[in-house]
Amino acid sequence: MPATLYLLPTPLAEDTAPQVLPPQVLAAVAALPYFLVENARTARRFVKSVAPARVIEDIRFTVIDKDSTDAEVRAALVPLVKEGIDGGILSEAGCPGIADPGAALVREAHRLGLRVVPLVGPSSLLLALMASGLNGQQFAFHGYLPIEKAPRIAAIKTLEREGQQRQQSQLFIETPYRNGSLFADLVAHLQPGTRLCVAADVTGTGEFIKTLPVSDWRRLPAPELHKIPTVFVIGT
Repeated sequence: MPATLYLLPTPLAEDTAPQVLPPQVLAAVAALPYFLVENARTARRFVKSVAPARVIEDIRFTVIDKDSTDAEVRAALVPLVKEGIDGGILSEAGCPGIADPGAALVREAHRLGLRVVPLVGPSSLLLALMASGLNGQQFAFHGYLPIEKAPRIAAIKTLEREGQQRQQSQLFIETPYRNGSLFADLVAHLQPGTRLCVAADVTGTGEFIKTLPVSDWRRLPAPELHKIPTVFVIGT
């Protein structure tokens, strides 16, 4: 039987693992000998927090991030192929492979004939969409919008137009310290009747999720989003 690559969700907010991670994830983290991670320091801290009995020095960690080459991705899976050991992908937050470099590992795992097992856990994108009240039958995630103001405004208008034409919810994110400027551009340049959902600190103690027409957002004080992980959703 081929080795198994487990996809292990991690919490979106600190100190929420008992509330958001099912027993299967905790059991896998407590048992797997090998992890493929975005950041070794935070991965070790997470493993120790949910499996305190583990000796971290006995666990193998390999870093695969957005800058990893195809050769590095292939090399990271060699232990599963040649040694037959099981491994797990740990995202920095949320579900591996969803807005996450783990997708490259999963693609290579399928090419190698490894068994791929996704485990249940929190996804900020799906939780935001669930709570938005916007169309959950047709939706698209666009990652990050352009940083420069003019291209960002053009992208906002394009997504709004495409969403209206396709009756499709449009999801996107921003680097947390730029959330305020993105929110300001959304409120300034979307049509008044377009609905905008702001989902910040999802599952955390400061969770804020609100959907309003843009015309209503314009009358309210801007929410505090600076350095807070936030998902934005627009729709009709």
